[in-house]
Amino acid sequence: MTYPLQGVLYVSHGSRVEAAKQEALKFIDLLKHQVDAPLQEGCFLEIAEPNIHTAVEKLAAEGATNIAVVPLLLLDAGHYYKDIPAELNEIKAEYPNLTFTYGKPLGVQDRLVDILAERMKEAKEPIHENARILLVGRGSRNPKTRRDMEEIGERLKAKTNISHLDICFLAALKPSFEQALAQLEKVDSQQVFIVPYLWFTGVLIQSMRKKVDELGERYVFCEYLGHHPFIQEAAVDRVQEALDTKGNL
Repeated sequence: MTYPLQGVLYVSHGSRVEAAKQEALKFIDLLKHQVDAPLQEGCFLEIAEPNIHTAVEKLAAEGATNIAVVPLLLLDAGHYYKDIPAELNEIKAEYPNLTFTYGKPLGVQDRLVDILAERMKEAKEPIHENARILLVGRGSRNPKTRRDMEEIGERLKAKTNISHLDICFLAALKPSFEQALAQLEKVDSQQVFIVPYLWFTGVLIQSMRKKVDELGERYVFCEYLGHHPFIQEAAVDRVQEALDTKGNL
């Protein structure tokens, strides 16, 4: 009797920055050691290699019959609803015998907000009474993105006891990062924590860091989410959900 072989496909965003690609691949390697599945591959949605098609081709060659597709995305926007499913629909026509399940992005979770609060503490700056937070999201045209970022902001305020928090975006939504910084220049505050809600390094992190370095000491740039154990736990949970789901693509 032939038994089905389960595969897991991790789909990261992709970046032109080699360090970002390596961070994503390292994160996927960390997940592979925590997930009980015989076949596991990582890939990128755009820019970097391997792409989705190449990774599915490899899993199929290794004997996978079921593939749980896990989007390594923070929030559910265009890449989740359109780009990844479009790629998979093309692949399904080429591999009609493969069964796919589609997992969820991480979404809004307290343990991810805990990482943001921890990143602020790691900045090793004493928090002043009139400190502010600028929470920076990637942005998308999906209206849920703003709502999710607002919810994350509210939870971060509660965890840090900092009542003044602004939100800005790096694409698609307003205010932009530059607009938010210009507005903060008019605000009387001794300290502004710049908190990026981004997973890995890349062009966006590099650009933000450069701008903040030019602004002066009252601006404190915090690290991105990275490989923190809490985000590993959250990702492993999403993998398990995808594995437990019957074919849904």
